[in-house]
Amino acid sequence: MKLIAVRRRVPIAIAIAVAVTIIALVAASTTREGIALSIAFDLAVACGIAMSVPGFKADHPVVSRAALTLLALDVAIFLTFFFSSSTNFNLATGAAMSIVLLGLSFLTGASGQISLGNGAFMGVGAFAMAIWANHHATTPIVLTLLIAVACGALVGLLLGLPATRLRGPYLAGMTLAFAVAFTFILSSFSSWTGGDSGLQLPTAATAPRWLDGFFHAGTPPLTTTTLYITDVAIIVAGVAFFFMANLFASRTGRSMRLIRDNDVAAELVGVSLPRTRVVAFIVSSAYAALGGALLTLIDNSVSPPTYSFALSVTILSLIVIGGIGTISGALIGGVIYAFSTNVISWITTQTGLNPQGNLASQLNGIIFGGLLILTMLFAPFGITGAARQLWHRLRARFPR
Repeated sequence: MKLIAVRRRVPIAIAIAVAVTIIALVAASTTREGIALSIAFDLAVACGIAMSVPGFKADHPVVSRAALTLLALDVAIFLTFFFSSSTNFNLATGAAMSIVLLGLSFLTGASGQISLGNGAFMGVGAFAMAIWANHHATTPIVLTLLIAVACGALVGLLLGLPATRLRGPYLAGMTLAFAVAFTFILSSFSSWTGGDSGLQLPTAATAPRWLDGFFHAGTPPLTTTTLYITDVAIIVAGVAFFFMANLFASRTGRSMRLIRDNDVAAELVGVSLPRTRVVAFIVSSAYAALGGALLTLIDNSVSPPTYSFALSVTILSLIVIGGIGTISGALIGGVIYAFSTNVISWITTQTGLNPQGNLASQLNGIIFGGLLILTMLFAPFGITGAARQLWHRLRARFPR
């Protein structure tokens, strides 16, 4: 039956791909733009048809996740060509923050370890990227991001080793101490970190020549730095989400959930509690460092006050609002964080508040605090949990 379904879908996929290619070539202003559009549409069609094959997800879970990731990235990058620079900047910021939230969701939601220091882990990646870029300006972006991830993982290992003997509020207290001390640590090494003024990247990230030359000169999309950085952030976030989805479904992810639910039972079945908890810390800190490095790339600068303890509280609030322990919850939290500045700007405009006043400066914390209270009252499992409950109720009321 599966083979018959595949054979039926192949001619349909080829016909759709040919039609889409012809339409793209005719509608585009240049042949190269038509080729780019046809590739994007054909990739989306191929991924969609592959995932529609019966039993494909169960038989090939990793390939299915890869197809879903490619489809999401294809659609997201295509839409960025039509958004304004400010919207793309917000999307890039949200993509970076969603990576951080994903790491905390894995640490707290999967392994059950509470952390209040992910804002400091972000700072580790942010300053690692800025310091490296100032000393090695010609290093490719991918390699610089990997260096930031390695620095974050190393710091996570150093904190994760003593965390194996701590539980609950004691573990939260240790990460809290690290978050509070982080800005003072940066100030102590002002020759490297730039002190309170921070660091500026030597050059802004621009599209490589081979990519910019694919389109004719003067095409706004690829000559706009904001769009290129947004696409880079979206692609990095897509890769991070793909690896995390596989990690959640892997043996390591199952072991962490077992430790979270019953550590005695986990030990009885042969799970090493210290090693698993250290791995969770390393993964979470590496993801936070990656998000911080991306934010440095987006802002083209970094400063110590950005990565204060307040940021760690904001990260924890966002993942609770989105849905802790879920992948979609991290994405929702990233979107909320990305467009929170727009909401604050709209509120100050509509109410006539002074943007430089005390109340306006505290609106960010007020909004996140209010959302957190509403989430705890009406959706204890976050927006993702509420959406799942609503979906199950609808399926029970309207069965097929």
